Amino acid sequence: MAHRLPLTGSWNLQNPMPTCCLMSGSPRVALVLAGGGLVGGAWMVGALHAIAEETGWDPGSADHVIGTSAGSMLAAMLTSAVPPWLLLAYGSGESLEGLRALDEPKARRFGAHLRLHWSFPRPVLGSPGLALRSLREPWKYGPAGIVAWLPQGVISTEPLKDVIKRVVPRGWSSHPGLWITAIDYESGKRVVFGRAGSPPASLADAVAASCAVPGFYHPVTIAGRRYIDGGLYSPANLDLAGETDAELVVCLNPMSSRHRGGLLEPTGPLAGLVRGDNRRIIDRERNVLERSGRRVLLLEPSAADLNVMGLNYMSRRRADRVMRSAVATTTATLLGVEAAAVLRRLPSGAADRVRRPSSSPATWPDELFPPERRTA
Repeated sequence: MAHRLPLTGSWNLQNPMPTCCLMSGSPRVALVLAGGGLVGGAWMVGALHAIAEETGWDPGSADHVIGTSAGSMLAAMLTSAVPPWLLLAYGSGESLEGLRALDEPKARRFGAHLRLHWSFPRPVLGSPGLALRSLREPWKYGPAGIVAWLPQGVISTEPLKDVIKRVVPRGWSSHPGLWITAIDYESGKRVVFGRAGSPPASLADAVAASCAVPGFYHPVTIAGRRYIDGGLYSPANLDLAGETDAELVVCLNPMSSRHRGGLLEPTGPLAGLVRGDNRRIIDRERNVLERSGRRVLLLEPSAADLNVMGLNYMSRRRADRVMRSAVATTTATLLGVEAAAVLRRLPSGAADRVRRPSSSPATWPDELFPPERRTA
């Protein structure tokens, strides 16, 4: 009989002396993956791999998985039979001969190559209705109201969809608790695909919508309505974990950090402004969750990570170094805090989910990607 783990206290992962007290059992878990562009996505891949390697827990087995922007793609793949170690191999450009779904040129992985979207252009306003409403009530729409004034993006999201379709050709993930966030480009409201009562969508379309940075990517049309980047509502949409029955919330946010360096350093205030450091938003959402009795394990880039990540979060050249750095720093963080003991007490993941087989990809068994773990 499984024992539950009542959790008390909270964790500050930059402090080697955590303020948590642990008891025995196993809580229900929500995994929250934030936005962060290609570089932020690479950091989360490394961090997820470190979590699985160090604790034996499979992040894809979380009871609830919430993905925003770059985090939506990782959430979709993670819950659809792509374990962290394979995300790492895929992202690093390693040859995966024998795995047709994932063996593609490195430049195309995670939809990183850019392609124009051929359509009738909107040279002035991307969303005239939302732009005008934001004039009357700017406090109501936040960043979504501001970006409504930008021209409609011209880069196609089809490469993003193609990545997901390689793993889930149609329909939704078989994971019952996968939520993907986006913004309705007409109303400015947040939409959570996969949640009961939300508009039906394929997983590929939902991920593309969540990643559709306004003014850059072309909006994604689903059932006659246009959608854009879910990170405009909140960088991680961490607050959504409060709508679940999760007792433990694990959040990976590559856009925030506790480190504050000198004015011109990569960890300094100017670099944070360029990156879009959102720690105040994350802290506010985390505090609400903790006041409700949930424990939040927040993983963020270290100073060493920030030095590697740079300021351009859409850079493809840094991905390999960022993933390696995230593996090393996240492993060190988990070794240095008692919070990792909670993850180790969670049910262990299947061997093929937390450890890479020693043989070559061409010899990996078909059972590694069972259809029931991919498509609903």
